[in-house]
Amino acid sequence: QDNRISIWSAGDLGNAGLNGEYHGEPRLLCDIQHNGDVMDMQFLDQERLVVASSTGTVTIFRHHQNNQTLSANHRWEKAHYHVDQDTSCGGAACTGVVCSNPEIVTVGEDGRINLFRADQKDAVRTIDNADSSTLHAVTFLRTTEILTVNSIGQLKIWDLRQQRNEPSQIFSLAGDRVPLHCVDRHPNQQHIVATGGQDGMLSIWDIRQGTMPVSLLNAHEAEMWEVHFHPSNPDHLFTCSEDGSLWHWDTSINVSEKPSFLHPGGRSTAYLSHSTINQSVVSAWLSNDPTKDRMEITNLIPNQTLSVNSLDVLGPCLVYGTDAEAIYVNRQLFA
Repeated sequence: QDNRISIWSAGDLGNAGLNGEYHGEPRLLCDIQHNGDVMDMQFLDQERLVVASSTGTVTIFRHHQNNQTLSANHRWEKAHYHVDQDTSCGGAACTGVVCSNPEIVTVGEDGRINLFRADQKDAVRTIDNADSSTLHAVTFLRTTEILTVNSIGQLKIWDLRQQRNEPSQIFSLAGDRVPLHCVDRHPNQQHIVATGGQDGMLSIWDIRQGTMPVSLLNAHEAEMWEVHFHPSNPDHLFTCSEDGSLWHWDTSINVSEKPSFLHPGGRSTAYLSHSTINQSVVSAWLSNDPTKDRMEITNLIPNQTLSVNSLDVLGPCLVYGTDAEAIYVNRQLFA
């Protein structure tokens, strides 16, 4: 009922022990009330945070670092709505937000896409009937193009320079219309995209070719809620799920170094496609010859039972939140 946005300090790395382990508790710096469930959020810059609400409203909060307070900096009321913006109960959940300062793109249950600018009162652009089903997530492909995923298993590319309100490309999972919940693009090779959805499968797409995924990888036993390439080390990918697992997918493995048996600690090595072309040219994510290479998959929280709802990753740090109402920070991803 009572929701809040909180800013935490996960502590000073200067306090780390000899082995890099961190001593000290995360500190709550400040928090502020939020109307509706928080569906998604992303920093716009060092001080501002964009938050998507289940009420359909999108808010920019400012973090004042001098006195550690949060304030609502700007609000787009009912950016997403079902009937019309004026009905009191007409709001539709804003399910996803992505920022490329000063631009902010939002998607929602109403199938709408909004393009906002941080300094402008009204939307720069709205695609009203972008989708006939719920849009679950959005990310930037390039500065002028976005990717969305929807509840009938489609991945769509939108060119924001085009005035027409149709996607420039549509990709879809073959056969079953499995809802897709999350999407991320490879940080260096922008044609490689990963998505996850209701069946827990990880799909890898090459948007230069075909309209179907280049590989479908068996992953979780329930909905996949989030997928992230490591921003500076994209041979590593992270996914989390309703089934309580958080998987680290590592394609940087050199076959000669790794024996192909089950490792202690719940690690397993899955054979994965690969092509014979030079590794630096073709990403391991787009491979197609299972005998050539493999991938190591580790469940980073083997005994967790409650849903892992969200994750983010930066440098050696992984942060994730679960239905236990807890936030976890792992500082030794590559230890």
